[in-house]
Amino acid sequence: MTSPTTDAAPARTKGPGFPEFVCMIALMMALNALAIDSMLPALPAIGDALGVTSENSRQWVITAYLLGFGVTQIIYGPLADRFGRKPVLMVGLALYVLFSVLAAFSPTFELLIAARVGTGIGAAALRVLAVSIVRDRYSGRTMARVMSLSFLVFLGVPILAPALGQLILTVAPWPWVFGVLAVGGAAFAIWAAIRLPETLHPENRMPIQVGRIASAFREALSNRQSMGYTLAITAISGALFGFINSSQQIFFDVFHEPQLFTVVFGAVAGGIAVASLLNARLVEKLGSRLISHTALLGFITFSAIHAAVAITGHETIWTFAVLQALTMFCFGFIAGNFGAMAMEPMGHIAGTASSAQGFISTTFGASLGFLIGQQFNGSAAPMTIGFVALGLAALASVLFAERGRLFKARNRPPVLAPS
Repeated sequence: MTSPTTDAAPARTKGPGFPEFVCMIALMMALNALAIDSMLPALPAIGDALGVTSENSRQWVITAYLLGFGVTQIIYGPLADRFGRKPVLMVGLALYVLFSVLAAFSPTFELLIAARVGTGIGAAALRVLAVSIVRDRYSGRTMARVMSLSFLVFLGVPILAPALGQLILTVAPWPWVFGVLAVGGAAFAIWAAIRLPETLHPENRMPIQVGRIASAFREALSNRQSMGYTLAITAISGALFGFINSSQQIFFDVFHEPQLFTVVFGAVAGGIAVASLLNARLVEKLGSRLISHTALLGFITFSAIHAAVAITGHETIWTFAVLQALTMFCFGFIAGNFGAMAMEPMGHIAGTASSAQGFISTTFGASLGFLIGQQFNGSAAPMTIGFVALGLAALASVLFAERGRLFKARNRPPVLAPS
């Protein structure tokens, strides 16, 4: 059974209050970001220790995690809809901790990559469950506000994560970067076990039936709004992963300023965090579409300016920092809103829809980001050109979702959420 849930009111679920709930969702997302960005300063040390001679090959430490993270999201949704959110979450956390420990003790690069895939498989549950749990309790603009506030903390992690990785390297060898992930995952597992209730009501649980799951996936993938914004998130995510894959080499090999890497990377991530905070304050007043569509046009514009600067040979560390910060500032207004709009029509199959969307956006986004990273040729030009191309692809996807109309929602029937 379902009943209308207003934008402002959560579903009838006991548990933590709004601030603690937002912090829990944010930390679920942050564990994913930490597993990506804290690695960046350690890539040269990992490559040297494990005999990786090609600098571009070191990007597999990032991409292997993202592929494990993306591919298995499609599994967690149906499991969460059948067994509930909390049991699946705890399994994911256990895998996250176990494979982080394995990565720390890996004697070969191949085993490290396998462990990174396993860590990503565990983290996939966190992504699917974060979105599903929020959708269980909220809808509409309030859901967008929760996602934006959570995204703020999630994106605060990249500001500190590279510095954390660098700090660890000053006092301990590179395996301890993975050890910190294991400790963080274990700490959150204890918090969630104590404070997070089951948000999926028993009457809304669905059996694992191939026909039903196929029908739910088909609905998620055939809904114009859901699919259009999922493709847009995929393109924007590809740009983000391209930046992550390329950034360490750009600072070390192009600008020869490794000491500024964590500072500038943090400043760029800080732009995303500031935008997410502003979005949380503005989204209920202005609406998700006006904000995110405007930001997407800004993303494309700043990316094009940056590409022109890089191609013409005028790139410096300061032009890179400013233009990349402006571009990613726009990203901060896009990601949370696109995610909320993709999930908006999917409340009755939130777990399955979240896993389908996560599978597409992360798997293909990681592949696009890896493709951008592999084009690194000693300059920032390949990355900036990739940003322009993927920004335009995201715009085309949004136009598809909205039938050619930007900034305002089309008239739609009310969205129902689980009671």
